[in-house]
Amino acid sequence: MSAPTFIFSILLFQLLFASQPCHRILTSAADGQWQLLQKSIGIAAMHMQLLRNDRVVMFDRTDFGPSNLPFPNGKCRNDPTDTAPKVDCTAHSAEYDVLTNKFRALTVQTDVWCSSGAIMPDGNLVQTGGFNDGERRVRVFTPCMTCDWQEIPNGLVAKRWYASNHILPDGRQIIVGGRRQFNYEFVPKNIATNTFNLPFLSETNDRGVENNLYPFVFLNVDGNLFIFANNRAILLDYVTNKVVKTYPTIPGGDPRSYPSTGSAVLLPLNNLKAPAIQAEVLVCGGAPKGSYVQALRGKFIGALNTCARIKITDPNPQWVMETMPLARVMGDMVLLPNGNVLLINGAGTGSAGWELGRNPVLSPVLYRPDNKIGTRFETQNPTTIPRMYHSTAALLRDGRVLVGGSNPNTFYNFTGVLFPTELSLEAFSPAYLDAQFSKLRPTIVAPKSSSGIKYGKKLTVQVVIRGKVAQNLVSVTMVAPAFNTHSFSMNQRLLDLRNDKITALGKSSYNIDVTTPRSGNLAPGGFYLLFVIHQGIPSQGIWVKLQ
Repeated sequence: MSAPTFIFSILLFQLLFASQPCHRILTSAADGQWQLLQKSIGIAAMHMQLLRNDRVVMFDRTDFGPSNLPFPNGKCRNDPTDTAPKVDCTAHSAEYDVLTNKFRALTVQTDVWCSSGAIMPDGNLVQTGGFNDGERRVRVFTPCMTCDWQEIPNGLVAKRWYASNHILPDGRQIIVGGRRQFNYEFVPKNIATNTFNLPFLSETNDRGVENNLYPFVFLNVDGNLFIFANNRAILLDYVTNKVVKTYPTIPGGDPRSYPSTGSAVLLPLNNLKAPAIQAEVLVCGGAPKGSYVQALRGKFIGALNTCARIKITDPNPQWVMETMPLARVMGDMVLLPNGNVLLINGAGTGSAGWELGRNPVLSPVLYRPDNKIGTRFETQNPTTIPRMYHSTAALLRDGRVLVGGSNPNTFYNFTGVLFPTELSLEAFSPAYLDAQFSKLRPTIVAPKSSSGIKYGKKLTVQVVIRGKVAQNLVSVTMVAPAFNTHSFSMNQRLLDLRNDKITALGKSSYNIDVTTPRSGNLAPGGFYLLFVIHQGIPSQGIWVKLQ
């Protein structure tokens, strides 16, 4: 488990990155490069969440059978209601320390399989639902060196399995849908304690297939929720439980939701001082109609190779279709600090579900949303490890993307199957981390990490940039850490603050003045990663708390 400590000084990081023999560097940096961080963390990283202390919480499910991560000191979990061994002396959750490249076992008491969650404004991870005895649980993880999961029995009104969560401007989480749950509810229960019917979820439910689980949920800039399921979307006023807008069906009508699993992001929000702020959603990949049923019969249909993009704030919104260089089902979409989108993981044929995917897509694809249509996609260097059903990806503070998971099997299976259970962790480093950009890369000097910032206020960020500075190509971005599972990063959000003014201080130092987001509709309170971008090259991030 041991490995050299990552040194997060920019220049030293680049030297370390290129020289450490224990990190397998698979490809050149021109189109990104891959590192194998851990051959095995003992569990399959089916769910993943970055915390404010640069640790990543991961978990799979308690009913996989014994994992390869034993509890220390002979500890065992006793659960008479579990569908796997009632006494299990192995962990099904782990905490990975990004800075030291080490991990430790965590304890979940009930089944967290196919659950959901988000980071609360205080920085705690609140995770909801799961399977069997875990389906109405609320679990809390507080970031600290020795903390472990705390569970709240019956913390949910409804059983939540394959639901989606989002943080709201008032600091609560909304939990939307789940298997056979055509409704939503909130945690904590300080305002509303019951569930609220959402007929849209039953309307988008394909009989016998579903195609509407893990709906894509985004907070719009007007405070309403954009909810996408199957092949279409609504705008929901969750306070009054009224649909305020119905969006058209994506052209072609093919499903994009589980098990015909595509992915989606709210594209970076910018021009934040404007009276009316535009918001766009991008949905990519998925599986054609009938793919899930055909895969059950042993016929694996090619995944969708299209993305659909829509301005959700327009009075007459329409989907604009784009073609990806690689078809992809079960892919993940990660917002990078500079506003680009990384499409990663997944399969080229088949569907989500047990052993229903084929032809792993090993190459990520970069999407540049500000380029002209037709020039936005760029294929990146491939990994050698298939990341199929139950894979994950998450942005780290240093700008890398952490990649883990892949278990299309009903238990931990390492032999005799097409795609064995994958316990490894990798990191993908986009080309912006290449050492050739070291003189362009900003280093944040102030504020210090974990500083508090207020809404609608001037914020001065001091940086060092060694090379020549193009002041019109300097911006500050804020990224919300997302809860990733089943190809959807819940609560993922990037705000581009641009810059109001840049002042040269001498000795390669600069002050960058920006204005923070004006309301919780734009950016719910809580912890964000703040980056400075120069000519598309991001600094390492610092944590800030918006309040």
